[in-house]
Amino acid sequence: MSSLVKSVGTIGGLTLLSRIFGFARDMLLARVLGAGLAADAFQLAFTLPNTFRRLFAEGAFSVAFVPMYSRALHGSEGDGEAAAARFADDVLSVFLWTLLVFSGVMMAVMPGIVWILARDFASVPGKFELAVFLSRVTFPYLALISLVAMLSGLLNARSRFAPGAFAPVLLNIVLIGGIITGWWLRGDSHDDRIVAIALAVAVSLAGIAQLAYLWWAVRRAGLRLHLRLPQLTPEVRRLGMLILPATFGAGIYQISQFVDTFFATSLPQGSLTLLKLADRLNQLPLGIVGIALGTAILPMLSRHIHSGDAAEAQRLQSNAFEMATLLTLPAAAALAICAPAFVTAFFVGGKFTAADGAIMAHIVVALVAGLPAYVIVKILNPGFFAREDTRTPVWTALAALTLNVAINLYVVERYGIVGLAGATAASASFNCLLLYAVLHRRGWFHFTARLASRIARQIVAVAAMSALLVWLMPVVAPYYGGNVAERVGALSALVLAGGTTFFAVAFLVGALDKDLVAMLTRRRGKPAPTQE
Repeated sequence: MSSLVKSVGTIGGLTLLSRIFGFARDMLLARVLGAGLAADAFQLAFTLPNTFRRLFAEGAFSVAFVPMYSRALHGSEGDGEAAAARFADDVLSVFLWTLLVFSGVMMAVMPGIVWILARDFASVPGKFELAVFLSRVTFPYLALISLVAMLSGLLNARSRFAPGAFAPVLLNIVLIGGIITGWWLRGDSHDDRIVAIALAVAVSLAGIAQLAYLWWAVRRAGLRLHLRLPQLTPEVRRLGMLILPATFGAGIYQISQFVDTFFATSLPQGSLTLLKLADRLNQLPLGIVGIALGTAILPMLSRHIHSGDAAEAQRLQSNAFEMATLLTLPAAAALAICAPAFVTAFFVGGKFTAADGAIMAHIVVALVAGLPAYVIVKILNPGFFAREDTRTPVWTALAALTLNVAINLYVVERYGIVGLAGATAASASFNCLLLYAVLHRRGWFHFTARLASRIARQIVAVAAMSALLVWLMPVVAPYYGGNVAERVGALSALVLAGGTTFFAVAFLVGALDKDLVAMLTRRRGKPAPTQE
C-alpha cells in the first residue's frame, strides 16, 4: 500500500497541478470565445490529436510498451539494462517513422475526417473550412506527444513517474499563452477566428515543449536513445501485435469521444463546446485518481505477475480499487449535487452566458454518473495488460461501444446533449462490469469481503456528505454567481464542508484503511510502513 500511495501521490499531485492550469485555460477560453462557431471549430481540431493521444500514445502504446520494457529490464539473463536499451532503440526507430507517415496521411485527408465527424458544420458558412484548417495545424501534436509517451514509459518502468505527470502542465501553460496572445491580436475586431488560430498554433508548440522536457528528463536519468535504421525485430513485431488490439481495448472512453463528437456536431451550435467544457470537470477526478492509479499499478503488477506472486497481484489491485472508490464516489456525488455552483463560478462570464451554464450543469450531472466506472476501468485493464492480454479488453470495449451508439440513437433526438453524456456514462459502466466479470472468471482478481465492507462504509460517508451538500447548496446560491471573492468563498464552503464531512464520517465508520491513515498522518521524518 505504501508504494502504491507514494506513486499515486506523485502522479496525482502533478496531475492536479495540470488540471488547475487546465481549469484556468478553459475558464479563459469560455470567456474569450464563448460557445460559438470558432469555439466549436477549435474544440473539434483539439479533439482529434488529443483523443488519438489518449487512445494510442497514453493508452495502447503505454500499456503494451511498459510491460515489455519492464520485462527486458528485469530479465534474469543478467543484461537487463542492455536488453532494455536495445528494445527501446528498436521501438523508437520504427515508432518515429510510423508517426510521421500517419500524421502526414491524416493531414492530407483532413477534409474527409472532419466531414465524417462533423458534416453538419458545412451548413454554417465558414465553420467547416475553419475546422479543417485548425485540425491540420494541431495534428502534428499527436506525433510529438506520442514520443513523449514513449519517453514517459521508459521512466515509468523505473518508477520515475514525476516527469511524465508534469508534462501536461506545460501543455496548459502554453495554451493559456495562446489564448492571451489570440485575445491581444483580436483586439477590437471581434473576429474569434484569430483566437482559434492562435490556440491551434499553441497546441503544436506545446508538443515541442513537452518533448524537449521529457528528452531532458530521460537523459538526466542516465538513459540514452539512439536512432537506427528501422528494423522489425521479433520484439518490435510483438509490440505491434499488442498495440493493435490495445488501441481499441484501452480506449473505450476515448473512442466514445469520437462517437460523442459525431452526435454533438449534429446538435445546435455550441453543443460540442459545452460538452468539452463539462468534461473538464469530469476529467479532474478522473485524471488525478484514474490515470494516476492506472499508471502506477501497471509496472508494479507486471513485476508481481512475472515473478509468479498471484497473492501480491490480487492485493495490489484490491488496494487500488479501494483507493479509487474512496476518492471517486464522493467526487461523483459532490459534482452531481454542486454542478450549478461549479459551472457558474468557473465558466459563466464574458461570452459564456448563464443559459450556456445551465445546460452545461446538466451535462456535468450526466457525465459524472459514470465517473466511478471511468476510474475503475483504469484499474481493471492493467490486470490484462500486465499479462500481455490486450485482446480481451477489445471485446468488452466493442460491446460497450455498441451499447453507447445504440443508446445515442435513441436519446440524442429526445434529450439532446444531456442524453448523449448519459449514454457515455452508461456504456462506461457496462464496460467496467464486463472487465471485472472476465477477471473474476479467470481467477485474476476477485472482490473480497474486506473490500466490499470497505466500499459499503464509504457509501455511508458519501450519503452523509451528500445530505449536507443538498442542504448547503441553496444557502450559497446567491454567491457562486457573484464577484470573484464571493465565488471563491461559496466554492470553498462547499468543498471544505463536503470534504470534512466525508472524511470524518469515513473515519468514524471505518471506511479508511488504517495503514493509509497512518501514512497520511505520520509526523514529518517518520519512516513510512514498508509493506506494499
